[in-house]
Amino acid sequence: MHLAFLTSEYPHPRTGRAAGIGTSIKNLVTELVKRGAQISIFIYGQKEDAVFTEGGIKLHLIKHQKYRLFGWYLHRRFLQNYLNKYIAIDKIDALEAPDWTGITAFMKLRCALIIRFHGSDSYFCKLENRPQKKKNFWFEKTALEGADHLLSVSKFTAEETRKIFKLKKEIEVIPNSVDVHRFLPQHLKVQPGTILYFGSLIRKKGVLELSEIFNRIVEENSSARLKLAGRDVQDINSGRFTKELMQEVFTPAAAEKVEWLGVLTYEKILEEIARAKVVVLPSFAEALPMTWIEAMAMEKALVTSDIGWAKEVMVNGETGFIVDPKDHKTYSEKVLTLIKDPVLAERMGKAARVRILEKFSTEVVVEKNLIFYESVVRRR
Repeated sequence: MHLAFLTSEYPHPRTGRAAGIGTSIKNLVTELVKRGAQISIFIYGQKEDAVFTEGGIKLHLIKHQKYRLFGWYLHRRFLQNYLNKYIAIDKIDALEAPDWTGITAFMKLRCALIIRFHGSDSYFCKLENRPQKKKNFWFEKTALEGADHLLSVSKFTAEETRKIFKLKKEIEVIPNSVDVHRFLPQHLKVQPGTILYFGSLIRKKGVLELSEIFNRIVEENSSARLKLAGRDVQDINSGRFTKELMQEVFTPAAAEKVEWLGVLTYEKILEEIARAKVVVLPSFAEALPMTWIEAMAMEKALVTSDIGWAKEVMVNGETGFIVDPKDHKTYSEKVLTLIKDPVLAERMGKAARVRILEKFSTEVVVEKNLIFYESVVRRR
């Protein structure tokens, strides 16, 4: 069985920055290769054209194309022709693409096309209650209607996407996975009172609420510290950078206790997670967040948001707490509870890893994917 993946991101030194989608693809394909599958990855929007094999995976770097007019259509036609060439040469059975931007709209591929819901622009616009460009909705709807099979990383995302696009097709739900051999509990000395947020500094991740929450925490516990690791993003509403907006909200007392770590390597992120007393991830818009399952795999008790997908990942009161990020009082109280009660925090952290091992480890999730892909190929 030869499977291919079309993506704009993938973790590799030659491909630039990769976020959750790229990480989830790499986790999956690394394990699929071990199970005997042939894998090709087509990464578009790159700085160079290149084809090479690494770790049993054939990587295609596809250079970004520029067009004077109708780029949205000509780019897709270019990718279609490139893909069909290698579908024929390498005898690819099925190709998977993400729902974001409807990259496969108008494509006619010579193999089965699977679209996995990691969260479309339409989906995130609905969750964030913001307007969407009509052409983006059209691209995504056209791509989904043209797919042979639909997958989603969470039940919540599947149902929301079905409603947005009025989809009639069956949607299989298979979650993202985490490499539990890389994201391990690390026996580093925990820094008392340290609260960690990691991920992009962006409104939809709830970081503006986190400023208000931390103000309350410092009022109750002056030794608490907040560390923020991630890329500062320009705010979609104000046009200003999110860090600047957060700084305006912090009280002077809280501001003194904040440490801005910026963008860190994976190794440094692992170290920061290990040293944190509590991990806070108050996001408003996700499909199924990699940051949550990575921190849980490292035996960290979390305080997260309570929206949609949350109950598919967390068990409230067992692996941590799920709270409405706009309820600053309750959210701060739950963080303080974990800071004050190390026994509870440790117990929740251990329960979190057990849940990851049972539900979200790559070894468990790859079996579900294999069954799905084999059924796609048989039907084809």
